[in-house]
Amino acid sequence: MYRELLDAVTGNDAERVERLLQNGTSADPGGAEEPTALYLASGTGRVAIVRALLSHGADPNRISGGQDAGLPLCAASAWDRVETVEALLAAGADVSGREADGWTAVLWAAANGRADAVRTLLAAGADAEDANEGGDTALTLATRRGALGVVRTLLEAGAEADRPDGDGDTPLSIAYDWLGTQLESALLEQLTEQAPEGSQFVVGRSRATDGTDLVTVAAAGPDGTRVAELTCQRGHAAVATLLEDATGERLPFEEMVERAMPYRDIDEEAETWWTVASSLSRRGDGETFDAAARLCAAEDPRKREFAVDVLAEFGFTEDEKPFLEETLPILRRMAATEGDERVLRSVLGALGHHADPRALPEVLEIITSDGWTRTQADPAALAAVLPSGHAEGLALLISMTEDPDAEVRDWATMGLAGLAQDSEPIRDALAARLDDEDLNTVAEATRGLATRGDARAQRGADRVLAESDEDDDYVRDLVKNL
Repeated sequence: MYRELLDAVTGNDAERVERLLQNGTSADPGGAEEPTALYLASGTGRVAIVRALLSHGADPNRISGGQDAGLPLCAASAWDRVETVEALLAAGADVSGREADGWTAVLWAAANGRADAVRTLLAAGADAEDANEGGDTALTLATRRGALGVVRTLLEAGAEADRPDGDGDTPLSIAYDWLGTQLESALLEQLTEQAPEGSQFVVGRSRATDGTDLVTVAAAGPDGTRVAELTCQRGHAAVATLLEDATGERLPFEEMVERAMPYRDIDEEAETWWTVASSLSRRGDGETFDAAARLCAAEDPRKREFAVDVLAEFGFTEDEKPFLEETLPILRRMAATEGDERVLRSVLGALGHHADPRALPEVLEIITSDGWTRTQADPAALAAVLPSGHAEGLALLISMTEDPDAEVRDWATMGLAGLAQDSEPIRDALAARLDDEDLNTVAEATRGLATRGDARAQRGADRVLAESDEDDDYVRDLVKNL
């Protein structure tokens, strides 16, 4: 009977699993050498089956037997099965439970670059400083993987940035070892030592969940069956930057620029580029500002773009923009003279971040120029620099709330809602978005109407609460308590 249950789990047949359990098949039989159904279901993220097994008495803290012995929570975390992780924790799984050699769920998640699982485990009480018997910490494991999202999450949770692993290697020294490494070649060399003789090797690239490049090297036998696999993320440059910031290590500006340059188009959303640019922005000192200002005149447009991205929020604090008077003239001049579209888009974004009405002429010139492709950055920048009473700018922003592109409409509606001014055209434009197909846009319009005391906001709130998912916190929070 139990073998039949394992077959049903393997086949992802939730109805059959439930039927067998209802008919008396044990969800958690003895037999230390057998794999548990809960472990098999957890590793594959079959949450309906996991919940059925738990409700029929499966022990979430029982070590599975068989070839792949381990804890259900570790299996789910290693594969980023977050919903399964949550179900196991709710059923009493020990967030600090250990497998052989002291491996815990957070260590498995970190080693495999599973940032969502790491966040879930930390929220449930997992230790950001966890380590296995060999001295590998969650941070050193994630660093070796190049897992930018996990490293950032662990540092934010208080992981010690300079704690070495069992071999005496600190996270930063590990990151430096991987900088400049040709990942495909390094993984292929490692896998050649592990794979059976005669194996064929395949190299693949995809995206990790944190946006960094994910490199996979797989070995296949003569029949084409995959026999071994190694993966690593191309996130070590960004990881090194985070660790330098956390440990007070400060590299020269020029070295940081060269670090960022190769990653502009590798990461999904230029994660490494922005990590380095943000690190330089936070320095907020005159020396770094002067270096970024000089780079704005570089021959290479990529370097000009990077310099603008550094200056976009240079030295910003919650209440101060200490380099505004030095930065604004540079950006306004570049808006008038820059010929590279991508650099110009960075200039537009930077002007929006500085939010100074003096830049309105340049913003209008950019976003109304012939051949300009409108993006969400256009209404964001316009709303940021738009002074009260500027009829032309307001009319343009209102027109953007009707743009065919949903993201442009959303950001234009957000910008319009956030203006300090109030008028009937503003209210009517916001009210027109209450029927928008995009709920984010509806929520932003609702907020804007509510802050202006317009009774039409209630209709938007009712719609958002009725049509949004329960876990869509952003749109729901916008309209609650209006």
